[in-house]
Amino acid sequence: MNCKKVILELTSYLDGALDASVRLDLEQHLFRCKDCRLVVDTTRKTIQIFCNSEPVPLPDDVRERLHAALIERFRRDSKTI
Repeated sequence: MNCKKVILELTSYLDGALDASVRLDLEQHLFRCKDCRLVVDTTRKTIQIFCNSEPVPLPDDVRERLHAALIERFRRDSKTI
């Protein structure tokens, strides 16, 4: 296992979806690699914060501007197809 492979398998690892042998290889790498351990820990904490937070409603003016921008973008993109 190398750092690049850890990044590729990160989501599956955090979701508990890796085969036991791949998980073991990844965890052995994490034991040896401080940088990958930091990436995994930071990603895990970010997910926890996101899952524990409440959605913040958009102010009406932001919602309207976003809607108008999306419509304009859709129109522009559909003309190029």
